[in-house]
Amino acid sequence: MEIAIIAHDLKKELMAQFCIAYCGILSKHNLCATAITAKYISEATGLKIDRLMSGEQGGEQQIASRIAYNEIDVLLFFRDTRATNANNPVEHELLRMCDLYNVPVATNIATAEVIITALDRGDLDWRELVNPHSALNKK
Repeated sequence: MEIAIIAHDLKKELMAQFCIAYCGILSKHNLCATAITAKYISEATGLKIDRLMSGEQGGEQQIASRIAYNEIDVLLFFRDTRATNANNPVEHELLRMCDLYNVPVATNIATAEVIITALDRGDLDWRELVNPHSALNKK
């Protein structure tokens, strides 16, 4: 499965800790993340991560585009919840794309744990049927 990861500055350490805890599961999947988040995670875990642009340079838009092309199966997005970030149109569009294309999204560690354990159990295998990169779609 294709997992996209974004973490705002105040949440990068938490995301790295999450990825350390679930490194065994995450290592079985393809990961992409915005640049600095990818750096944090890869240094903390050794996981191979496709580095996109930083969020400020368009990394979140890159992920939104991949969602629109059905190339992302899960989004882990640990957000800064301070009021100053509440009306970010890029974030709003990214979450809207997840709703539109039925991409499971976690915006906090509790939901991320539920999604990752479900992924490990096979509960999200239905995504393989709709993902164009699936082996089922390459025949």
